[in-house]
Amino acid sequence: MYTIRNVINVVGAIYKDDKWLMIKRSEKEEYAPGIIAMIGGKVENEGEEYSILENTLRREVMEEVDIELSENITYIESIGFISKKWGPVVDVVFLCEHKSGVPYPASPNEVEEVYWMTREEVAENEEVPQWVKNCINKAEKLRLCLKSNCS
Repeated sequence: MYTIRNVINVVGAIYKDDKWLMIKRSEKEEYAPGIIAMIGGKVENEGEEYSILENTLRREVMEEVDIELSENITYIESIGFISKKWGPVVDVVFLCEHKSGVPYPASPNEVEEVYWMTREEVAENEEVPQWVKNCINKAEKLRLCLKSNCS
């Protein structure tokens, strides 16, 4: 028998041009209802052997806002916290580029609204938690670095 020690979530900092895809979480959500955040979800390893985190992120993005991501998904950081419901949780955050589709609340029980926001708009919005603002700041730095081929 296996003991689950951590819940693993994947989170996508998804960009298109100079804007970030943000969602307003549904008020029906158990965790963080109504906040503005990035798209993500729990990893459900059901026999996949490779690219589990990336495949989970692609699935969650498709389920929640019905868009496709480009091939390159780049690790940004991991964040740990304790959930009252699940215990220890690890969020793994990735930088992703929008490839195709027009995002909309494809899963209304999870997503209430969809926004394209600049980094500045994210930073100034009081409905965005500080950890999300920090992630978008790191994602923006990485995006600009990759764009200019810096090391």
